[in-house]
Amino acid sequence: MPGLTAWFGLFEIGQPKAGETVLVSAASGAVGSVVGQLAKIHGCRAVGIAGGKVKCDYVVDELGFDACVDHRAGNLYDDLHAACPGGVDVDFENVGGEVLDTALRVMNRHSRVVICGLIAEYSAKEPYGYRGLRSVLVNRIRMQGMIVFDWKDRYGEALPALTSYVADGKLKYRESIVEGLDNAPRALIALLKGENFGKQLVRIA
Repeated sequence: MPGLTAWFGLFEIGQPKAGETVLVSAASGAVGSVVGQLAKIHGCRAVGIAGGKVKCDYVVDELGFDACVDHRAGNLYDDLHAACPGGVDVDFENVGGEVLDTALRVMNRHSRVVICGLIAEYSAKEPYGYRGLRSVLVNRIRMQGMIVFDWKDRYGEALPALTSYVADGKLKYRESIVEGLDNAPRALIALLKGENFGKQLVRIA
């Protein structure tokens, strides 16, 4: 499912063109990691956003992104601006909140934002107060939410390509696994804290 989400969100809504810059938040996660690799396969520049140096190193060194910005470093706008000197053409958004608000400040005219997730806001006590929405107007940004099940009748279009990319070593992934149903709450909390690499799973013996 993460691969299908990445495929249809990126190509149907993001519609990247070769040479464009694709920004991916939660780049070390299940969906984000695939989005960036697909962008690279299709000739784009891929820039990730992740939490911490270890994750950023993984995104660049193992997944092959061109750059990755640590949103916990305290310099998100400056670091994004430096990593995307030509601006951003597609933002594949998995986080929301400050990350999305900052990304809007580096978007190009006629760019696209794919809203796949807003994990930073799921457990927030109050709604995040966005300040960068003016960029949507000024830069004529197209922003659209996506749920993968909307493409359930077309999964067969993406599966052969995704399978071949994995088999050829062009598409890499990790899974974070905890053992036993009793540990499911711990796994969910770890996911919400951004501690997972790739898909967070619970293995039931």
